[in-house]
Amino acid sequence: MKIRKAVITAAARGERLYPVADTVQKAMLPVIDVDGLTKPAIQIIAEEAFASGIEEIAVICAPGDGPRYQEAFASLRNNLLESFANTDWAQKEADKIDTLRSRVQFIEQTEPLGYGHAVYLARDFVANEPFLLLLGDHLYVSYDPTQRCAAQLINLALEQECGASAVNPTIEHQIHRYGTLTGKHLPNQKGVYQIEKIIEKPSVSTAELELQTSGLRAGYYLCFFGMHALPPTVFQILQTQVDSGSHNIQLTPAIQELASTDKYLALEVKGNRYDLSKKQGLLQAQIALGLAGQAHDETLTTMVELLAEANQRNAK
Repeated sequence: MKIRKAVITAAARGERLYPVADTVQKAMLPVIDVDGLTKPAIQIIAEEAFASGIEEIAVICAPGDGPRYQEAFASLRNNLLESFANTDWAQKEADKIDTLRSRVQFIEQTEPLGYGHAVYLARDFVANEPFLLLLGDHLYVSYDPTQRCAAQLINLALEQECGASAVNPTIEHQIHRYGTLTGKHLPNQKGVYQIEKIIEKPSVSTAELELQTSGLRAGYYLCFFGMHALPPTVFQILQTQVDSGSHNIQLTPAIQELASTDKYLALEVKGNRYDLSKKQGLLQAQIALGLAGQAHDETLTTMVELLAEANQRNAK
């Protein structure tokens, strides 16, 4: 079965990006994409999905944000056509925004009941299909020029006919930010693991005891990439948490249950993820996109100039 639907979770208010996220949704922060054009982060994420075969997207957003997103995209489109009239690139970009607006719907999360709850709200949109799940504050850069990160994950899920999560080997001092897992390496499948155990944001001591994975460099662990290809049965598992009355419904236990009861894989994606919400995250994402795209030389030159200026100041 084809994976043709995606869900992007973007309901969190972005406290770590205060004060900007008080007035602008963090998913609308401007970033220069690999094609050299400045876009809202959520447009870059949506284009990652579309380029990987996704046809429809649901964005889970905060109360009142649905109309704000629609208005923002309409304004972007109109400004492009008015400010850059009769230019081919502006018309093409406006057409992309029109496509995005026609293929994206917004679902509001009226109460902050956890990440799993945000995913659960997409059950009617997803219906009985597998789907791609992405984070609204993560940008993805593929090291493979022929395949986006999302396409790598979708292809594995379709080939193996199961759910799958993207992972990155991550240094131990960063694992407290991520769901971290261990599993058995699949024979003749480079970077593919059958998930055995997941712990959400573990301490280093816990990871050393419970999450070591054979074949990784010392001090590295498999951490979630912010990208999952999920079967629709995940909603049945999340329903149990919802029915329990929990005010903190999480996705990680649901994925653990999927992995415990059926085939569920982790894929070392050839690429990296950049969390816009963490300190310096927006800066890191912009540098990574710059180096991966048309502005590679300009970005590299700027970095060298800044480093040279810093060294000069420190030498005085």
